[in-house]
Amino acid sequence: MARATVIQARPDVAGERKPGLVYPGLTVPFILLVTCFAAWGSAANLTDVLVGVFRHIFAMSNFQSALVQFAYYGAYFSLAIPAALINKRYGYKAGVLTGLGLATLGGLLFIPASMLLAYGFFLIALFVLAAGLSILETSANPFVIAMGPEITATQRLNLAQAFNPVGANIGVLLGAVLILPRITPESAKVSMTARQLAQAQQQDLSLVLKPYTGIACALLVIWLLIAFRSISTPDEHEHFGLEQRGSGAFSRLWQNRHYRYGVAAQFLNVGAQVCTWTFTIQYAQDVVHVPTGKSGWFLQASLIVFLISRFVMTYLLGIIRPTKLLFAMAALGVVLALVAVFSPNILGLIAVVGISLSLSLMFPTIYGVSLRGLGQDTKFGAAGLVMAILGGALLPMLHGKLMDVLGAAPAFIVPAVCLACVAAYALFDLRTARDSGPLVTEGAAH
Repeated sequence: MARATVIQARPDVAGERKPGLVYPGLTVPFILLVTCFAAWGSAANLTDVLVGVFRHIFAMSNFQSALVQFAYYGAYFSLAIPAALINKRYGYKAGVLTGLGLATLGGLLFIPASMLLAYGFFLIALFVLAAGLSILETSANPFVIAMGPEITATQRLNLAQAFNPVGANIGVLLGAVLILPRITPESAKVSMTARQLAQAQQQDLSLVLKPYTGIACALLVIWLLIAFRSISTPDEHEHFGLEQRGSGAFSRLWQNRHYRYGVAAQFLNVGAQVCTWTFTIQYAQDVVHVPTGKSGWFLQASLIVFLISRFVMTYLLGIIRPTKLLFAMAALGVVLALVAVFSPNILGLIAVVGISLSLSLMFPTIYGVSLRGLGQDTKFGAAGLVMAILGGALLPMLHGKLMDVLGAAPAFIVPAVCLACVAAYALFDLRTARDSGPLVTEGAAH
């Protein structure tokens, strides 16, 4: 039988006031971390534009162009555990700085990639960029959680994550304004000689360079602001009211069903998100026949919906149990994805854009619910949830393959199934009493 430790909420100084969002003295560090969320949002969603861009420049299939997402999110999977080791040994600030530095290097690698005109080198640059962002995200998310009382952790993380779509909108806007309208039209390539095609390819690839070098410069500025500021948070066992734990973190995490199922839900959530945003442009072009130069604006609309919804959801989390809201949004997402499948027209495209309403809540909510009560295992637990981002590497390739075989509309069955599983996770959490009353954390065995 499991040993249970009952953790009472830590009273605040006055004994009656509502717990603050962050601890005193950590407001400015919290704001600096928020800029990190915006920065990786720009980089992540610019890759959604790149899938469509590379499909045109290199004349490849949807499956081949989805390798962009495989390189990006595969790096997230590969670097999560090293990031956890950095956090455990040197602290969250060191992890954040390491991630920012490596991501800056990845952004600068786009300069030689655009000169070499090689798809593979672009994938390498993306991998390095994403490797840095993986370390950054593995560090920043639990860092935010540690900056205030646990009772407000999910709301605090949702607020920080709300600025991720601010950056995401900037990234998609850069793609919609600086890249998509300026790439060489397919109709113009028909009459070009081999030399002219090579020149057009070089010109199109140079368009990709500018946004990424801009992101690299922004990341460098954030690195400097964080590096020269003292930031400290309470130790995790003190912060969460838990005793020091020894080795065996993996075993404890595996035995924790809320965490284990949470990792699976995060895998599917990220897969649904990346599938939806990666193939919004293709849905607009292939199903509704929107011109290439205008198709990016539908992805922009998705990100605007996502941005507004994030702030709305942050407010709602203050009055509604997180997993109740998670279930409602996941169910809505399933309905919208099925509309995209069975209504291959403008209504289906609107439904694809609307899926972002459902997605806005999911990542930080699953993250916060899964890490609840992990104490000293939080750093490795955070790594597992970032590794779950692998869903963004694998599921878009499945989606792309289905697009090649069945068409753009039927392939949206992939995010429909993913979101149905997220809804099942929310129901699982709702059937427990973990979020009501004192927090109960599992001991060494079930």
